[in-house]
Parts: sequence; C-alpha cells; structure tokens
Amino acid sequence: MNYDTYIFDLDGTLLDTLQDLAASTNYALRSSEMPERSIEEVRRFVGNGVKKLMERAIPDGLENPKFEETYETFRQHYLIHNLDTTQPYPGIMEMLQELKSRGKNLAVVSNKFYAATQELCQHFFGAYVSVAIGEKETIRKKPAPDTVMEALRQLGATKNNAVYIGDSDVDIQTAMNSGMPCISVLWGFRDKKFLLEHGATTFIASPKELL
Repeated sequence: MNYDTYIFDLDGTLLDTLQDLAASTNYALRSSEMPERSIEEVRRFVGNGVKKLMERAIPDGLENPKFEETYETFRQHYLIHNLDTTQPYPGIMEMLQELKSRGKNLAVVSNKFYAATQELCQHFFGAYVSVAIGEKETIRKKPAPDTVMEALRQLGATKNNAVYIGDSDVDIQTAMNSGMPCISVLWGFRDKKFLLEHGATTFIASPKELL
C-alpha cells in the first residue's frame, strides 16, 4: 500500500470521538427536555456531520421546533468538551509519524464542523498533518468530492497515487466520487459487514497495515 498522498477521515478513523459526541448530544437533549440516546444509537447516527447527527437524535428531526436551539447547544458544548475523552486509536500516532518520515502528503477531511476539525487535528496531529478541512458553508461536504479536492489543492498534490482512508459508507462514496481508491478501517464506527454492504473492497485491521 505505497501511495504518495494519504487523505484521512477523522472520527472513527484517526480519533475515537464517540464518547464526547454522545456526551454533547445528551447534554443538548437534556437541555431541551428531550430523551437521551445510547452510545450505540449515537454510533449509528454519526458520519454525515454533526447537524445530521442531531437531526437523527432529536425527535422529529428538523421538524422539531426546538431543533436549532438544541443543535446550537450541542455545538457550544462540544467545542468546549471535544477533548474530554477523545484520543487517537492505538497505533495511529506511530503510523502518521512513519508516513511523514517517508515524505508522504497527509491530510484530514471531515464532516465535523470546521473549528472542531482544526482544533483536534492541531492538538493531536499538528506535527504530521499539514492540511485539515472540516465542514464549511462555502463547500459541499462529503460524500461530495469538494473537500478532498480542496485538500489536494492545499497539499499541492493530485489524485494520482493518492488514497482515501475512512470507516464509513460516506467515506467509500467520497473516495468513489473523488476518483480515488478507498481503504476501510475495521476499528471505527462501522463493522465489516456494514462496509461490505456499502461497497468496501479493501480493509485494514490495524494502522500498521497501512505502512
């Protein structure tokens, strides 16, 4: 698996963010006197950005008259608490260090809102990842290819000999829409059966397998 450019998803791929996402989700739901969600429910809800997470978590979704208020409560809470329990998965730091030492281009593209993506990547991966792009109103989010193309532009790279690495069906579709191969990780938020059902063809069970 020797590529020049590696573009990574963030949540469920590089970082285990589930506990903090669930905590902020339930804080926002409690604040609006709505029923809380289990960890497994939140696991199923993530992957399409935090607005979609809250749309799935809030009863009646966007139709709920308290949706915007509850969503904003989530955003504010998560910006403060996104480092409470979040950590890189085992082996991630060593893998990134080795890829960087080999002169590879490394980027992160996430559907997480932009400020949180920047903060988390700088905190954990600032020495290795030179480009980190989150959700912005001015650019279509994954599975559209726009954020991947922007990452390549900022890296000064092309999609030739580039690979996308993620843990979800959204990532598989993003890679396809970007004209890049996709490597699906088996330590993230989706299991192998789910990934196979959504078109995954290449898997790794640990970060060192990427080297």
